[in-house]
Amino acid sequence: MRLYALCDQEMLDYKNISIEEFIEIAKQNFAEIIQYRNKTSDISFIKQQLIKIRQTYDGFLIVNDAYELVAFCDGVHMGQEDLKVIDSDIYKAVQILRSIVTKDKILGISTHSEFEVLQANELDLNYIGLGAFRNTNTKTDISIILGDSLDKIASKSKHRVAAIGGVKKDDMFEHVTYHVIGSGLVS
Repeated sequence: MRLYALCDQEMLDYKNISIEEFIEIAKQNFAEIIQYRNKTSDISFIKQQLIKIRQTYDGFLIVNDAYELVAFCDGVHMGQEDLKVIDSDIYKAVQILRSIVTKDKILGISTHSEFEVLQANELDLNYIGLGAFRNTNTKTDISIILGDSLDKIASKSKHRVAAIGGVKKDDMFEHVTYHVIGSGLVS
């Protein structure tokens, strides 16, 4: 299992865990990637959190959605709805993003179906997040649970796949590169 640690600010606040504590837990679990996600704070706060993470973590650091802060990390992850804010055409949205998130940076997007995975195969990405694998406590708006079909769908991707949504350390996949785990690291 290769770990992609999801550091969600709302989860940190809810569990009363500092960002430094989360980073230490992620490092103890050999996380190769940390994604910092914060859907409610202003850009200045997100920037400060990225700087804090970078000071104590030397793995790959990805920011969720805040592509304007790509200079402070190694890449950006975008959800399907967040891409549509950039452009209603996902191909154009990724093309616009790639002009900001240059080739020396990582770009990943969320996918939730075989259709979206096949669409992502035509995009200039480094990886996809695929899920949700199962229900999760941190996202209440999940409408599609892939369950056991996730691995079969992952086999269709030309990009590395990070399994998202309720993934646990001991879940077994054949076609998934990364297990994305957030609150499961600190429960």
